Amino acid sequence: MSRIEQVFDSIPAEKSTTIKLPDWKIKVENLSKSFFSRNVHVSAIENANLEIGDGEFYCLVGPSGCGKTTLLRIISGLEKKTEGQLHIRTQTANQNGEERVKNRPLNSMVFQEQSVFPWMNVRDNISFGLKAQGYPRAIRYKIAEKYIEKLGLRGFGKALPYQLSGGMKQRVSVARAFATDPDILLMDEPFGALDEQTKMLLQEELLKIWEETRKTVIFVTHSIDEAIILADKIVVMSARPGRILKIIPVNFPRPRQIEAMRADPHFGEIFSEVWGLLRSEVIKAQKR
Repeated sequence: MSRIEQVFDSIPAEKSTTIKLPDWKIKVENLSKSFFSRNVHVSAIENANLEIGDGEFYCLVGPSGCGKTTLLRIISGLEKKTEGQLHIRTQTANQNGEERVKNRPLNSMVFQEQSVFPWMNVRDNISFGLKAQGYPRAIRYKIAEKYIEKLGLRGFGKALPYQLSGGMKQRVSVARAFATDPDILLMDEPFGALDEQTKMLLQEELLKIWEETRKTVIFVTHSIDEAIILADKIVVMSARPGRILKIIPVNFPRPRQIEAMRADPHFGEIFSEVWGLLRSEVIKAQKR
């Protein structure tokens, strides 16, 4: 099967005690992805199994070409799996039994490359998804202004992308993803091309917004440091074909203070555990 199975939670709160709902938001079962490249069969992902709870922050790390982005794109619906199952539980009712907004997206994706529209100013870029959902201009701009403030873009609402730095453009991309209020946020190395100082600031801003919204997030990164700073759990993947080697919990309390985390010996312990799994896989990937 190539389609995504959606399990809908439409049970009002007063009736929820009689029916056990799944603990997971996203469930991947024995998922594999293969394709042909220049008449050569390539196995990108092999028998991946993963359960992500509602509101959890997961980071995927692994060697280049191990299928991290492919897995993310399959979850987003941009690519089809070859084998296995993908289940996503979506809510049609809130905790009070009230029906959720029907045109609210299942997921939003932030890409590594800058994906802002060059002909739109910052405010219109952020509110683009809201316009597609049919929101009136006044509401779109009110929501956009909220994220302009949260992501350090005050004073740039009417600026065009060519007037922005790379870091500011990525702020716009992150703001646009949050503005549509998706169930799931998928992030494909969004800070990978940024300098270290800008990256640290954006990590802090992302954590603050996530603390407020508690979205389910899957974040792809090559940086072990970044994964530890952001994640509830780190998914370590092998060289191609990508297999899940281990899921490592990050037991730092939230809200997180990045400087304090780096100074904690436990940070180094997690780093060593992740790198211990990755080192041989990176070498294996480089020899291909």
